[in-house]
Parts: sequence; C-alpha cells; structure tokens
Amino acid sequence: MKNPEFLKFINVGAEKLGAKSMSCSDDFFAEKENLLKEGRGVFIADKYTDRGKWMDGWESRRKRIEGHDWCIVKLAETSIIKGVDVDTNHFLGNHPPYCSIEACNSRSGDSESSEWFEILPKSPLDPGSQHFFEILNDSQWTHVKLHIYPDGGVARLKIYGEVKKNWEQVSNNELIDLAAAINGGKSINCNDMFFSHMDNLIMPGKGRNMGDGWETKRNRTPENRDWVMIKLAHKGLVKKIVVDTKHFKGNYPDTCSIDGCFAPNTDPQEQDWFSLLDRVKLGPDQEHIFEREILTDKMLTHIRLNIFPDGGISRLRVLGNIIR
Repeated sequence: MKNPEFLKFINVGAEKLGAKSMSCSDDFFAEKENLLKEGRGVFIADKYTDRGKWMDGWESRRKRIEGHDWCIVKLAETSIIKGVDVDTNHFLGNHPPYCSIEACNSRSGDSESSEWFEILPKSPLDPGSQHFFEILNDSQWTHVKLHIYPDGGVARLKIYGEVKKNWEQVSNNELIDLAAAINGGKSINCNDMFFSHMDNLIMPGKGRNMGDGWETKRNRTPENRDWVMIKLAHKGLVKKIVVDTKHFKGNYPDTCSIDGCFAPNTDPQEQDWFSLLDRVKLGPDQEHIFEREILTDKMLTHIRLNIFPDGGISRLRVLGNIIR
C-alpha cells in the first residue's frame, strides 16, 4: 500500500523533537511516555514487570467501569496537523477496537481548561497494525488528546504536521537556527539516506549514536557527491554554520560544501544555486564551526549540504538572522 502524502511532514509529536505525554486516564501496564518514542515498538517475549507483561507502548488496565481511556500529548511546537499514525504494533489480544483524537490550542500550556475540538472521529483499529489517518483541518494546535475505546494498548502515536513558530517573538538581530526542525526547518530531498534518515540532521541536541544522523551508503564512483536539501524555517541571512560528525569515526565524509538559494515560492531545484561555504576538510567525531568562511550575505530560503564522497553527518546547524 502506498504511504500517505502527510508522511513527508515532520513528526511534531516525537519525544526527540520535544513533545511530551502530559497526562492520561490510566497507564497501569505500560507508561504513556512510550507513545512518543521512535520506531514502532519492540516485543520481548519473556519480559514481565510486577504488574504483568512488559509492553513497549501505552497500555491501560481492563476497564470494569463505564467510560474509556485517554492520553494528552503536548506537541513539540505549535503546528498544523496533517495526519496521524495510530500504531498498535505487538498489541494483539489487548488493542483498543476504536480511537478518536481531539486537539486544542493552549498557548499557556494549560490544556486541561482549554476548549477541545475533534479532528479525528471515532475510528476502528486493528491489532498489530499501523493506522494512517489524514487530518483535514488547517487550524494550529498545541496539544492532542488520544481517546481509546474502551481500553487497551497503543504502541506509538505519530503526529505529522507543519511547525508554526511565532516569528513575532524573534527579533531581526537574534541569532537563530534557521534549519532546526523545532523552528520549522525541513529536510526536503536527498540523493541517498541508506543507513539513516535526513531528518535527523536538524533534530535538537546532540546525536545519541551513529544511527541518529544522516548517513549514506559507501559509494565507489570517483569524485562522488552526496547531498541533502533543507528548506529553512524562515528566510534569512546565514552568519554561522556548524557541521557535526559526532559518532562518525570511520565513516565521516572527507570534505563538505554548502550551497544556498532564494526560492520562496518556486521549486528550489529549478533555481540558480550559489556557494555559501567552499569545500572544506572534515574530521571524525567533532564539531566543525564556520563563520569567516561564509561566502555571501545573500538572503536564503534553502541550503544544500554536499558531502564528498559519502558518509555520515550527525547534525547541521545554520545560524542566522531572519528577514521579514
């Protein structure tokens, strides 16, 4: 089955991006925090806790009273939600038969007293399956509330959307990471991500291991160039670039360069690109900081990181000033 289009957006409900499970009606068997972890969850046959079978997800006890269970999630940043994945992976005899989702916009963070709006009506769930639901609502949200009927377990909840940062709160002279996913930056294309996904490049914090970065396969073509294209969160001027090869010791790229273009309303691949950083040498497991090496003060909307001949980069930071 073809993947839905909304999967091209960032998971604004990811723990690694900063989303949090705030509260729930019941997580007796498995903690609500598991909902927002990476992957689809794992199953360990002989693992038990003093409450029963250990499960990699959120699982409530068997309900013996009226009602149903729910969990409130705070999104990493205010976002327009494009779609959700309610995944019951490994929950076979204990999955909920139905779910629904509400959302609210609570700038203060007090979701409990906010007005909630249904964005996904009560929908059937199957055991051990991913369930992709497109959300046709252009409102901006800060929290979602997953309802399950009447009880049971969900391995993962992924909430794909478009970050809507409040740029009125950012001054023109503030140095901000224009590429960061939490600000609305997005990896939109690359020629290869065989070992790990291009979105990892612009995640918050340091890479946790070699899998938490962007890594291409070994390429045997002479003078090969691998590349990734990133749409900046806001048009701006680049002042500082950080290329971090943390954890990449025997597989870091030999050199890299960075190009830029201004394409606010057109396909960047059809634009003329200019050099932002000339080809420079890289080393293993370290941050490379470039300021004086930046070649232009032109306004940008996109950048393209080129690596030669192949390898892995943990994080890319593109620090600059926004242009209104």
